[in-house]
Amino acid sequence: MSEIDKDDLVHQFRSASRQYSDASIFMHEAIARKAGLSGADHKYLGLILQHEQLTAGDLSKLTGLTTGAVTGLIDRLEKKKLLKRKFTKNDRRKVIIVPNVTNTMELLEPLFGGLQEKTADLLNAFSVEEIQTIERYFIEATAIMRETTETLNNN
Repeated sequence: MSEIDKDDLVHQFRSASRQYSDASIFMHEAIARKAGLSGADHKYLGLILQHEQLTAGDLSKLTGLTTGAVTGLIDRLEKKKLLKRKFTKNDRRKVIIVPNVTNTMELLEPLFGGLQEKTADLLNAFSVEEIQTIERYFIEATAIMRETTETLNNN
């Protein structure tokens, strides 16, 4: 493949990637609205669900949110019974966040069902090698984005 062809391919890839990113944001915003959440709260809930429990401080570090913003997020999600606060016996100021997986799945599964089926069908159209390549791209691109986020949050 010549350099010009590769440049064109990279340009097309970046365009497709931007369109994917935009569509993902719009879809998650629509799902969040249907679930009675803000788009940001919906995404942060997804992050919280990846942990059995975490502290408010951990959540602040993971997201770059201030401790005040984390408190507001916890308040909103707790009010909807999507998580609960636990306090440590030694230090009641330390808040442990425990996601309510059952309530969250009851709320979100009906909104994601069709998407998951269509995504599974799409993946089945790719070879194992193609899926591994796509996965490698996502893993490495995610690492770059996390590094960029960390840099921006620390400056």
